[in-house]
Amino acid sequence: MAGIPFVQIPGGIEETDMEGGPEEVVVHWAARKAGSVGELSKGRPVLGADTMVAMEDHLLGKPRDPGEASEMLGRLSGKWHSVFGGVALMWPERGLDFSFCEETRVKFRELTPDEIRAYVNTGEPLDKAGAYGIQGFGCVLVESIRGCYFNVMGLPVSRFVHEFRDRLLKGH
Repeated sequence: MAGIPFVQIPGGIEETDMEGGPEEVVVHWAARKAGSVGELSKGRPVLGADTMVAMEDHLLGKPRDPGEASEMLGRLSGKWHSVFGGVALMWPERGLDFSFCEETRVKFRELTPDEIRAYVNTGEPLDKAGAYGIQGFGCVLVESIRGCYFNVMGLPVSRFVHEFRDRLLKGH
């Protein structure tokens, strides 16, 4: 993406509940993911990313089952929510270079129970924060978006590229 060659290596860490606001939580997990594969990177930078959905002080991670996915989608129906994307860049020999959190606001259309059931039956919501993937069938659930579309997909590409470029230009 953005013309940057990359290799995807799953972090293999188990995300558990932790205290803090969504901004801190997603940056924490992004850094943990990057750190967990650092030794495999052969001296290349490692990017970790994490996504979380929040609405009315409730954090919505990945649903445990179809019932929880339906519940999350019903809660999001007709309402605005925030998608938080945490990013951390590490160099194996130097440690953390930078991290940040990007917030994007998303509004769902009013969803009928049949629409929720049909979407959950696709299986798509089960591995997505907030129980939807805007890049897939979930795009039809969205009425409006304010901010970075790619953040909702899982990586705020534009901000990452600019932060990375700025670090390289400054010699970090």
